[in-house]
Amino acid sequence: MIYCCQEHVELALDIVVDEHETYPVLNKVTDEKLSTNCEYCPNQAVYMVGN
Repeated sequence: MIYCCQEHVELALDIVVDEHETYPVLNKVTDEKLSTNCEYCPNQAVYMVGN
């Protein structure tokens, strides 16, 4: 799973497709208490991308 901000969501989707060769699953992070940062920058994660 990749946690990412709005700016890097396309990059995360591309990486999941390239690595797993399957459709990515995109979920919006709704837990306000979650303080996870984007894996590509210091911004707050908005999406979780998985397979």
